[in-house]
Amino acid sequence: MASVSVKNLVKKFGKVVAVDHVSFSVNDGEFVVLLGPSGCGKTTTLRLIAGLEYPDEGEIWIGDRLVNDLPPKDRDVAMVFQNYALYPHMTVYDNLAFPLKVRKVPRDEIDRKVREVAKLLQIEELLDRKPAQLSGGQQQRVALGRALVREPKVFLMDEPLSNLDAKLRIYMRAELKRLQRELGITTIYVTHDQAEAMTMADKIVVLKDGRIQQIGRPEELYNKPANVFVAGFIGAPPMNFMDASVKEEGGRLVLDTGIFRIELPDYMAEALRKAGPPSEVIVGVRPEHITVDGDGVEVEVFVTEPLGGETIIDFKHGDKILKIKYPGLFKAKPGDKIRVKFDVDNIHVFDKKTGKTIV
Repeated sequence: MASVSVKNLVKKFGKVVAVDHVSFSVNDGEFVVLLGPSGCGKTTTLRLIAGLEYPDEGEIWIGDRLVNDLPPKDRDVAMVFQNYALYPHMTVYDNLAFPLKVRKVPRDEIDRKVREVAKLLQIEELLDRKPAQLSGGQQQRVALGRALVREPKVFLMDEPLSNLDAKLRIYMRAELKRLQRELGITTIYVTHDQAEAMTMADKIVVLKDGRIQQIGRPEELYNKPANVFVAGFIGAPPMNFMDASVKEEGGRLVLDTGIFRIELPDYMAEALRKAGPPSEVIVGVRPEHITVDGDGVEVEVFVTEPLGGETIIDFKHGDKILKIKYPGLFKAKPGDKIRVKFDVDNIHVFDKKTGKTIV
């Protein structure tokens, strides 16, 4: 196995900067996810590491080797694509064996490795079939096996689960995580699905417009987002945001959203004072940190979304819709009045001009 280090990577397509001075490292055996919306540069970064694109600036290190000028075949990495890229005219056995045949590995060793990988991925009974005879999940396992059989130093995965249905996707991400832990292969995984990133990653690199927004463990990104973008991208349902004015009343700092007046605890007020404080901020609160409470502020129900084990309650805040994650069933009709309260210790305050976290 090997570590991967990316230093000040830049890639331009004409006048468009797809990757803008990106730097991060992946430890030996670590599972790192590149997360972000479409067009944020995550797949281009992966292709640069694979050698399918060449950087305009920066360095790519795999282990102790600078690989910028090495062709893909010499980088000792294996890539699993979104569309699986299986050879339709070959059996599963031949698809798995192909990368070894290209390297002129002896036939008996090819057979041993193919059967070992097929057993590991539980596709032994599929070896005589062709890709068209397989389900999406089975094709995904074969694509994974074709990468595994090479015993690469690094796995590169470009949204490998996006073509699967929702139920199979949840199952396969657990399988992938188990497999990666078992084999200890250094893995860089690209996705736009924050649930995939949160459940699978040791470390997440959040990208937007070709730039890194934050790097950290899943719980760090969830609990301490660096800015409004990360706060809104991580979490389902996403964080609620409200514009607020900062006011000083009797020596206390109060955030006024027009509907809610939030008196800040001392430690938050101190952090805000150190930041200026700005007169206008953005308040963020996650749906699970808003409760239905008889002593709270009255709001109007917009709609409810029953999910069985919980109910998402949408309520109006001016021209915005905010969400509450309510445990269990909550019955209410649009237009009903309820009272809600924030968990003040779990609110986030962002600078309205820069979007950066203050508290």
